[in-house]
Amino acid sequence: MMKFVLFLGFMFVLGGLAVSSNPSPYYGVVGLVMASIAGCGWLVSLGVSFVSLVLVMVYLGGMLVVFVYSVSLVADPY
Repeated sequence: MMKFVLFLGFMFVLGGLAVSSNPSPYYGVVGLVMASIAGCGWLVSLGVSFVSLVLVMVYLGGMLVVFVYSVSLVADPY
């Protein structure tokens, strides 16, 4: 279990680095999803599954709406 928690922590940090280091929103959202899923898995391993569910619904829902909006602005030629 300890190795799994360390793996989730490593994936959380790696996802955060992926979000901050990618200039393209397409690859940045992959890091965002990876970091949030790793963070939710970490919270589930600590025993706070309801907080993890709320984090997935609120954080990913809101950030993916912002991602779709920014992608639509980038794709618009005018």
